[in-house]
Amino acid sequence: MTPQPGDFALTRIKGITGAFVSAGQYLVGDGAPVHHAFVYVGNGYIVQAMPGGAEKIRLDEASEPVLWSTGAFNLTAAERMRICYEARSLVGTPYSFLDYASIALAHWRIRPQWVRDYVAATGHMICSQLVDEVYRRAGVDLFADERIPGDVTPGDLNRLLVGRR
Repeated sequence: MTPQPGDFALTRIKGITGAFVSAGQYLVGDGAPVHHAFVYVGNGYIVQAMPGGAEKIRLDEASEPVLWSTGAFNLTAAERMRICYEARSLVGTPYSFLDYASIALAHWRIRPQWVRDYVAATGHMICSQLVDEVYRRAGVDLFADERIPGDVTPGDLNRLLVGRR
């Protein structure tokens, strides 16, 4: 299927960076085969969270998708437009390596309120948080498991998609 505006993709990261991401995911109990996520905003562009801040780049400059959300959700045209709008509005949002630590703490069932508040704040994001947040802002809740906003990894998105296929 051809990706539609508002769809998201999951990718693998090659090299040493991918190895570090894999190690981190295993430490939090999330040994998924994907490392990264982005939102397709149409016209050949994506929005993704990166260490230098969220950016809008051409799809052909991004990591090659392993799995697309295309066809997994029955999104309306209005929801797709809103997802794309929200994704573009987050360009420049700082990255947050601390959110990885928070997700790890959640895995170990250690979750002080200040950590929950930090993750739920949207002034900083990792890639999977950006995907979850733009869908949430568009009125599409990807997860029905009572998680706090932003408490999502690329592996969570992978399991979500695999469960819908």
